[in-house]
Amino acid sequence: MRTKKSLHALAVVTACGLALAACAPSTAGGAAGSGEDDAPIDIGIIYSESGALAAYGAAYKQGFEAGLDYATDGTGEVDGRELNITYVDDAGDPEKGVSAAKDLIGKGYEILGGTVVSGVALAIAEQAEQNKVLYVSGPAAVDTLTGINHYTFRSGRQSLQDVATAGTFVDPDGADVVVYAQDNAFGQGNLAAVEAVLGAQGANVSSVLVPEDATEFTPFSKKVLNADPDLVFVAWAGGTSGAMWEGLDQQGVLDATTVVTGLGDVSTYGAYGDAAAKVEFLSHYFAGAAGTDTEQAMIDGVEAAGGTPDLFTPDGFAAAQMIVHAVAEGGDDVDGMVSALEGYEFEGPKGDMTVRASDHALIQPMYQASLVADGDAWVPQLVETVDAEAVAPAEAG
Repeated sequence: MRTKKSLHALAVVTACGLALAACAPSTAGGAAGSGEDDAPIDIGIIYSESGALAAYGAAYKQGFEAGLDYATDGTGEVDGRELNITYVDDAGDPEKGVSAAKDLIGKGYEILGGTVVSGVALAIAEQAEQNKVLYVSGPAAVDTLTGINHYTFRSGRQSLQDVATAGTFVDPDGADVVVYAQDNAFGQGNLAAVEAVLGAQGANVSSVLVPEDATEFTPFSKKVLNADPDLVFVAWAGGTSGAMWEGLDQQGVLDATTVVTGLGDVSTYGAYGDAAAKVEFLSHYFAGAAGTDTEQAMIDGVEAAGGTPDLFTPDGFAAAQMIVHAVAEGGDDVDGMVSALEGYEFEGPKGDMTVRASDHALIQPMYQASLVADGDAWVPQLVETVDAEAVAPAEAG
């Protein structure tokens, strides 16, 4: 398996504009689509090597490399054809992501994967549709990516699965749920998701939205407490997280009701302070959560390469499994690859996973977790595995 890396994607200047397929070369150093039985398969992985989410990008890439090794039995080949992987840094910027996609497609690449950034994923999905290439997105959780077009799949979970998992901590029917979040696109998006998922299950959803520049959280914490909710769903990001959790704890919110938030990557485990033991966590993944042979193979592969399994490592691993399956079944035919993935059932690093044929949602288990003290550190502990179908998003479209 050959790999090469482009740190900065070059924009393709062409009379074709956005739709590059019509003038893309049919061969590019043995690219997929060349028709040569032993020609390498070119795969372009667009991810955040740099930028604010570089740690997420690193976890995804480490998982992808371990997944390729696992899915190809260490050969880096599918049916005797070498997998030629090109990694391109999108730096978390949709414009760079689009430039990378155009450049790769212009060179004859018919398989793209990656990105942790929702805006980048949506932009690449548009290129995939216009140019009729396969795109297996990465950890980007935006719900509108599901069912967006015929050529786009996802290797991670989506926001609706997070919210549905939060709903497993209480019976949503008749429950009073408060969304405590920053008053920005991220917070408003989470509020909308809770309304759509838990509201549809009978919950009474309200919110306390906090200005993004707030540094004093006592009045907002009091509002949450006075609402007397059955469940508080916290959606928060950034440097004020510690002060926010301290405010909730000081006002007695964490002792008065069930407070749920998403478990982040390893670096965030210590951010909750003393509040950690009082918070319930929904989890996409943490190392050891699944307890399967496939997960152990992923962990072993990542650690052997000097990495550490983290939140988005399984997204990369599953992407590699999906791409290898698509190539094995579809060969050089993109529509054949799409057909191979629709309805595909496989044991991924999180357990049994299914690509829903109708909209390409990835149906997968989720987790309830807690953080427990281990000396000076906090470590995650599995509370319960949530059945994949129980938190499956409604079909798109």
